[in-house]
Amino acid sequence: MVGNTTISNFSSFFLVGIPGLEFLHCWLSIPVFLLYIMTVMGNGLIILVIREESSLHQPMFYFLCMLAFDDIAIASTTAPRMLDIFWLDAHVIEFDACLAQMYLIHTFSIIESALLVAMAFDRYVAICHPLHYATILTTPLVIRLGLVSVARGAIMVLPCPLLIKRLRYCTQNVIRHSYCEHMAVVKLACTNTYINRSYGIFVALSVILLDIGLISLSYVKILQAVFRLSSKEARSKALGTCAAHICTILITYIPALFSFLTHRIGKRVPPSLHIIFASIYLLVPPAVNPLVYGVKTKQIRDRVVILFFRKNDKISNH
Repeated sequence: MVGNTTISNFSSFFLVGIPGLEFLHCWLSIPVFLLYIMTVMGNGLIILVIREESSLHQPMFYFLCMLAFDDIAIASTTAPRMLDIFWLDAHVIEFDACLAQMYLIHTFSIIESALLVAMAFDRYVAICHPLHYATILTTPLVIRLGLVSVARGAIMVLPCPLLIKRLRYCTQNVIRHSYCEHMAVVKLACTNTYINRSYGIFVALSVILLDIGLISLSYVKILQAVFRLSSKEARSKALGTCAAHICTILITYIPALFSFLTHRIGKRVPPSLHIIFASIYLLVPPAVNPLVYGVKTKQIRDRVVILFFRKNDKISNH
Protein backbone atom coordinates (compact mmCIF):
# COMPACT_ATOMS: atom_id res chain seq x y z
CA MET A 1 0.00 0.00 0.00
CA VAL A 2 1.52 3.27 -1.04
CA GLY A 3 0.47 6.86 -1.32
CA ASN A 4 -2.54 8.34 0.42
CA THR A 5 -4.49 5.12 0.63
CA THR A 6 -7.53 5.53 2.84
CA ILE A 7 -8.88 2.98 5.24
CA SER A 8 -11.81 2.18 2.94
CA ASN A 9 -9.54 0.30 0.50
CA PHE A 10 -6.93 -0.86 3.02
CA SER A 11 -8.21 -4.41 3.23
CA SER A 12 -5.75 -6.41 5.31
CA PHE A 13 -2.87 -6.47 7.79
CA PHE A 14 0.21 -8.71 7.97
CA LEU A 15 0.78 -10.25 11.42
CA VAL A 16 4.48 -10.92 11.89
CA GLY A 17 4.14 -13.30 14.83
CA ILE A 18 7.04 -12.81 17.24
CA PRO A 19 9.50 -10.31 15.66
CA GLY A 20 13.07 -11.57 15.54
CA LEU A 21 12.07 -15.10 16.47
CA GLU A 22 10.38 -16.14 13.23
CA PHE A 23 12.82 -19.06 12.90
CA LEU A 24 11.48 -20.44 16.21
CA HIS A 25 7.79 -20.18 15.32
CA CYS A 26 7.47 -23.94 14.86
CA TRP A 27 8.88 -24.60 18.34
CA LEU A 28 6.95 -21.74 19.94
CA SER A 29 3.74 -23.25 18.60
CA ILE A 30 4.16 -26.21 20.97
CA PRO A 31 3.62 -24.30 24.26
CA VAL A 32 0.86 -22.23 22.62
CA PHE A 33 -0.96 -25.41 21.53
CA LEU A 34 -0.48 -27.11 24.91
CA LEU A 35 -1.68 -24.03 26.82
CA TYR A 36 -4.77 -23.82 24.61
CA ILE A 37 -5.61 -27.51 25.13
CA MET A 38 -5.08 -27.09 28.90
CA THR A 39 -7.36 -24.04 28.88
CA VAL A 40 -10.22 -25.74 27.07
CA MET A 41 -9.98 -29.03 28.98
CA GLY A 42 -9.30 -27.51 32.42
CA ASN A 43 -11.98 -24.83 32.26
CA GLY A 44 -14.39 -27.23 30.58
CA LEU A 45 -13.90 -29.62 33.51
CA ILE A 46 -14.51 -26.81 36.03
CA ILE A 47 -17.77 -25.89 34.25
CA LEU A 48 -18.85 -29.55 34.08
CA VAL A 49 -18.14 -30.21 37.77
CA ILE A 50 -20.00 -27.07 38.90
CA ARG A 51 -22.96 -27.89 36.66
CA GLU A 52 -23.18 -31.54 37.76
CA GLU A 53 -22.73 -31.04 41.51
CA SER A 54 -25.66 -29.27 43.19
CA SER A 55 -23.56 -28.66 46.32
CA LEU A 56 -21.41 -26.27 44.24
CA HIS A 57 -24.38 -24.14 43.18
CA GLN A 58 -23.16 -21.24 45.30
CA PRO A 59 -22.12 -17.66 44.41
CA MET A 60 -18.38 -18.39 44.67
CA PHE A 61 -18.64 -21.23 42.15
CA TYR A 62 -21.02 -19.33 39.87
CA PHE A 63 -18.35 -16.64 39.56
CA LEU A 64 -15.72 -19.32 38.98
CA CYS A 65 -17.89 -20.78 36.22
CA MET A 66 -18.16 -17.33 34.57
CA LEU A 67 -14.38 -16.96 34.83
CA ALA A 68 -13.91 -20.37 33.18
CA PHE A 69 -16.16 -19.38 30.24
CA ASP A 70 -14.27 -16.10 29.88
CA ASP A 71 -10.88 -17.85 29.99
CA ILE A 72 -11.93 -20.18 27.17
CA ALA A 73 -13.13 -17.17 25.18
CA ILE A 74 -9.86 -15.23 25.66
CA ALA A 75 -7.73 -18.18 24.61
CA SER A 76 -9.99 -18.99 21.66
CA THR A 77 -9.69 -15.48 20.23
CA THR A 78 -5.88 -15.61 20.47
CA ALA A 79 -4.36 -19.10 20.24
CA PRO A 80 -5.93 -20.36 16.96
CA ARG A 81 -4.78 -17.22 15.12
CA MET A 82 -1.26 -17.60 16.54
CA LEU A 83 -1.16 -21.26 15.52
CA ASP A 84 -2.23 -20.26 11.99
CA ILE A 85 0.84 -18.02 11.85
CA PHE A 86 3.24 -20.53 13.43
CA TRP A 87 2.07 -23.64 11.55
CA LEU A 88 0.61 -22.42 8.25
CA ASP A 89 2.43 -19.10 7.72
CA ALA A 90 -1.05 -17.53 7.48
CA HIS A 91 0.12 -14.01 8.33
CA VAL A 92 -2.53 -12.02 6.45
CA ILE A 93 -5.66 -11.01 8.37
CA GLU A 94 -8.56 -9.02 6.95
CA PHE A 95 -8.97 -5.52 8.32
CA ASP A 96 -12.44 -6.15 9.83
CA ALA A 97 -11.33 -9.53 11.21
CA CYS A 98 -8.38 -7.79 12.87
CA LEU A 99 -10.67 -5.21 14.49
CA ALA A 100 -13.02 -7.97 15.62
CA GLN A 101 -10.16 -9.92 17.21
CA MET A 102 -8.86 -6.75 18.90
CA TYR A 103 -12.34 -5.94 20.23
CA LEU A 104 -12.96 -9.44 21.60
CA ILE A 105 -9.52 -9.79 23.22
CA HIS A 106 -9.76 -6.49 25.08
CA THR A 107 -13.43 -7.01 25.97
CA PHE A 108 -12.86 -10.47 27.44
CA SER A 109 -9.79 -9.18 29.33
CA ILE A 110 -11.85 -6.41 30.97
CA ILE A 111 -14.61 -8.91 31.77
CA GLU A 112 -12.03 -11.14 33.49
CA SER A 113 -10.82 -8.22 35.59
CA ALA A 114 -14.41 -7.39 36.61
CA LEU A 115 -15.04 -11.03 37.57
CA LEU A 116 -11.96 -10.98 39.81
CA VAL A 117 -13.47 -7.94 41.56
CA ALA A 118 -16.78 -9.79 41.98
CA MET A 119 -14.93 -12.79 43.41
CA ALA A 120 -13.09 -10.52 45.86
CA PHE A 121 -16.47 -9.11 46.94
CA ASP A 122 -17.71 -12.69 47.41
CA ARG A 123 -14.76 -13.48 49.71
CA TYR A 124 -15.28 -10.20 51.61
CA VAL A 125 -18.94 -11.03 52.32
CA ALA A 126 -18.15 -14.67 53.19
CA ILE A 127 -15.46 -13.71 55.74
CA CYS A 128 -16.65 -10.35 57.07
CA HIS A 129 -20.41 -11.00 57.03
CA PRO A 130 -20.78 -14.80 57.11
CA LEU A 131 -24.23 -14.76 58.75
CA HIS A 132 -25.63 -12.57 55.97
CA TYR A 133 -23.81 -14.26 53.08
CA ALA A 134 -26.88 -16.04 51.70
CA THR A 135 -29.09 -12.94 51.94
CA ILE A 136 -26.52 -10.55 50.40
CA LEU A 137 -25.12 -12.70 47.58
CA THR A 138 -28.36 -14.00 46.12
CA THR A 139 -28.53 -15.66 42.70
CA PRO A 140 -30.16 -12.57 41.09
CA LEU A 141 -27.32 -10.38 42.41
CA VAL A 142 -24.71 -12.81 41.07
CA ILE A 143 -26.41 -12.72 37.65
CA ARG A 144 -26.54 -8.90 37.71
CA LEU A 145 -22.83 -8.68 38.63
CA GLY A 146 -22.02 -11.03 35.74
CA LEU A 147 -24.09 -8.96 33.29
CA VAL A 148 -22.52 -5.71 34.52
CA SER A 149 -19.06 -7.24 33.99
CA VAL A 150 -19.94 -8.15 30.39
CA ALA A 151 -21.64 -4.81 29.66
CA ARG A 152 -18.74 -2.77 31.06
CA GLY A 153 -16.21 -4.61 28.89
CA ALA A 154 -18.33 -4.46 25.75
CA ILE A 155 -19.15 -0.75 26.11
CA MET A 156 -15.69 0.44 27.16
CA VAL A 157 -13.88 -1.28 24.27
CA LEU A 158 -16.45 -0.43 21.56
CA PRO A 159 -15.01 3.06 20.77
CA CYS A 160 -11.57 1.54 20.03
CA PRO A 161 -12.43 -0.14 16.69
CA LEU A 162 -14.78 2.73 15.78
CA LEU A 163 -11.97 5.27 16.31
CA ILE A 164 -9.54 3.12 14.32
CA LYS A 165 -11.95 3.05 11.37
CA ARG A 166 -11.58 6.83 10.99
CA LEU A 167 -7.76 6.64 10.72
CA ARG A 168 -5.80 6.62 7.46
CA TYR A 169 -3.12 4.01 6.72
CA CYS A 170 -0.67 5.06 4.02
CA THR A 171 2.26 2.64 3.71
CA GLN A 172 2.35 0.44 6.80
CA ASN A 173 0.22 -2.68 7.17
CA VAL A 174 2.73 -4.91 8.99
CA ILE A 175 1.73 -5.51 12.64
CA ARG A 176 4.77 -6.59 14.63
CA HIS A 177 2.68 -8.76 16.90
CA SER A 178 1.16 -12.24 17.05
CA TYR A 179 -2.41 -10.90 17.26
CA CYS A 180 -4.29 -7.65 16.67
CA GLU A 181 -3.60 -5.51 19.72
CA HIS A 182 -5.01 -1.99 19.98
CA MET A 183 -1.82 0.06 20.20
CA ALA A 184 -0.02 -2.12 17.63
CA VAL A 185 -2.76 -1.31 15.09
CA VAL A 186 -2.98 2.38 16.03
CA LYS A 187 0.80 2.89 15.61
CA LEU A 188 0.59 2.00 11.91
CA ALA A 189 -1.67 4.97 11.05
CA CYS A 190 -0.21 7.91 9.15
CA THR A 191 -2.66 10.42 10.65
CA ASN A 192 -2.97 11.91 14.13
CA THR A 193 -3.70 9.16 16.66
CA TYR A 194 -3.85 11.31 19.80
CA ILE A 195 -7.53 10.48 20.48
CA ASN A 196 -6.94 6.74 19.98
CA ARG A 197 -3.90 6.70 22.23
CA SER A 198 -5.59 8.82 24.90
CA TYR A 199 -8.71 6.68 24.95
CA GLY A 200 -6.66 3.47 25.06
CA ILE A 201 -4.67 4.75 28.05
CA PHE A 202 -7.89 5.96 29.73
CA VAL A 203 -9.52 2.53 29.41
CA ALA A 204 -6.44 0.63 30.58
CA LEU A 205 -5.75 2.89 33.57
CA SER A 206 -9.39 3.19 34.64
CA VAL A 207 -9.87 -0.59 34.57
CA ILE A 208 -6.57 -1.40 36.29
CA LEU A 209 -6.80 1.31 38.95
CA LEU A 210 -10.49 0.81 39.72
CA ASP A 211 -10.37 -2.98 39.81
CA ILE A 212 -7.10 -3.30 41.70
CA GLY A 213 -8.35 -0.61 44.10
CA LEU A 214 -11.61 -2.48 44.79
CA ILE A 215 -9.79 -5.82 45.17
CA SER A 216 -7.25 -4.22 47.55
CA LEU A 217 -10.05 -2.64 49.59
CA SER A 218 -11.80 -6.01 49.87
CA TYR A 219 -8.64 -7.71 51.10
CA VAL A 220 -7.83 -4.95 53.57
CA LYS A 221 -11.28 -5.54 55.11
CA ILE A 222 -10.76 -9.31 54.95
CA LEU A 223 -7.37 -9.09 56.73
CA GLN A 224 -8.85 -6.84 59.41
CA ALA A 225 -11.62 -9.38 60.02
CA VAL A 226 -9.21 -12.35 59.95
CA PHE A 227 -6.78 -10.87 62.47
CA ARG A 228 -9.65 -10.20 64.84
CA LEU A 229 -10.28 -13.96 65.05
CA SER A 230 -8.90 -15.45 68.25
CA SER A 231 -8.11 -18.92 66.92
CA LYS A 232 -5.04 -19.43 64.76
CA GLU A 233 -6.81 -22.32 63.03
CA ALA A 234 -9.79 -20.09 62.19
CA ARG A 235 -7.46 -17.45 60.74
CA SER A 236 -5.66 -20.05 58.64
CA LYS A 237 -8.94 -21.49 57.35
CA ALA A 238 -10.31 -18.04 56.46
CA LEU A 239 -7.18 -17.08 54.54
CA GLY A 240 -7.11 -20.52 52.89
CA THR A 241 -10.45 -19.79 51.21
CA CYS A 242 -8.81 -16.76 49.53
CA ALA A 243 -5.61 -18.50 48.39
CA ALA A 244 -6.85 -19.52 44.93
CA HIS A 245 -8.29 -16.08 44.25
CA ILE A 246 -5.07 -14.32 45.29
CA CYS A 247 -3.02 -16.62 43.02
CA THR A 248 -5.36 -15.86 40.10
CA ILE A 249 -5.06 -12.11 40.71
CA LEU A 250 -1.24 -12.27 40.66
CA ILE A 251 -1.17 -14.52 37.57
CA THR A 252 -3.52 -12.16 35.71
CA TYR A 253 -2.34 -8.67 36.67
CA ILE A 254 1.46 -8.99 36.73
CA PRO A 255 1.87 -9.92 33.02
CA ALA A 256 -0.92 -7.43 32.13
CA LEU A 257 0.87 -4.55 33.86
CA PHE A 258 4.19 -5.48 32.28
CA SER A 259 2.60 -5.66 28.81
CA PHE A 260 0.84 -2.31 29.29
CA LEU A 261 3.96 -0.49 30.54
CA THR A 262 6.36 -1.87 27.92
CA HIS A 263 4.00 -0.86 25.11
CA ARG A 264 3.93 2.74 26.29
CA ILE A 265 7.17 3.53 28.14
CA GLY A 266 9.45 0.52 27.53
CA LYS A 267 11.28 1.83 24.48
CA ARG A 268 14.36 -0.30 25.16
CA VAL A 269 12.47 -3.55 25.71
CA PRO A 270 13.09 -5.91 22.73
CA PRO A 271 9.91 -6.36 20.65
CA SER A 272 10.16 -10.14 20.95
CA LEU A 273 10.15 -9.93 24.77
CA HIS A 274 7.15 -7.63 24.75
CA ILE A 275 5.19 -9.93 22.41
CA ILE A 276 6.06 -12.98 24.52
CA PHE A 277 4.80 -11.26 27.69
CA ALA A 278 1.68 -10.04 25.90
CA SER A 279 1.02 -13.63 24.81
CA ILE A 280 1.72 -14.96 28.32
CA TYR A 281 -0.83 -12.47 29.67
CA LEU A 282 -3.53 -13.92 27.38
CA LEU A 283 -2.58 -17.62 27.33
CA VAL A 284 -1.09 -18.56 30.70
CA PRO A 285 -3.76 -17.36 33.21
CA PRO A 286 -6.62 -19.18 31.40
CA ALA A 287 -4.57 -22.40 31.43
CA VAL A 288 -3.36 -22.07 35.02
CA ASN A 289 -6.60 -20.88 36.70
CA PRO A 290 -8.29 -24.32 36.62
CA LEU A 291 -5.15 -25.89 38.12
CA VAL A 292 -5.04 -23.25 40.87
CA TYR A 293 -8.70 -23.68 41.77
CA GLY A 294 -8.47 -27.45 41.43
CA VAL A 295 -5.56 -27.64 43.87
CA LYS A 296 -6.48 -24.83 46.27
CA THR A 297 -10.26 -25.33 46.47
CA LYS A 298 -11.15 -28.49 48.40
CA GLN A 299 -14.74 -28.63 47.12
CA ILE A 300 -13.60 -28.59 43.48
CA ARG A 301 -10.79 -31.08 44.12
CA ASP A 302 -13.07 -33.51 45.94
CA ARG A 303 -15.83 -33.26 43.32
CA VAL A 304 -13.40 -33.87 40.46
CA VAL A 305 -12.19 -37.05 42.19
CA ILE A 306 -15.77 -38.19 42.89
CA LEU A 307 -16.85 -37.42 39.32
CA PHE A 308 -14.03 -39.46 37.79
CA PHE A 309 -14.35 -42.36 40.23
CA ARG A 310 -18.10 -42.47 39.68
CA LYS A 311 -17.57 -42.67 35.89
CA ASN A 312 -14.83 -45.30 36.29
CA ASP A 313 -17.11 -47.38 38.53
CA LYS A 314 -19.92 -47.21 35.94
CA ILE A 315 -17.51 -48.30 33.17
CA SER A 316 -16.13 -51.20 35.26
CA ASN A 317 -19.66 -52.35 36.20
CA HIS A 318 -20.61 -52.51 32.51
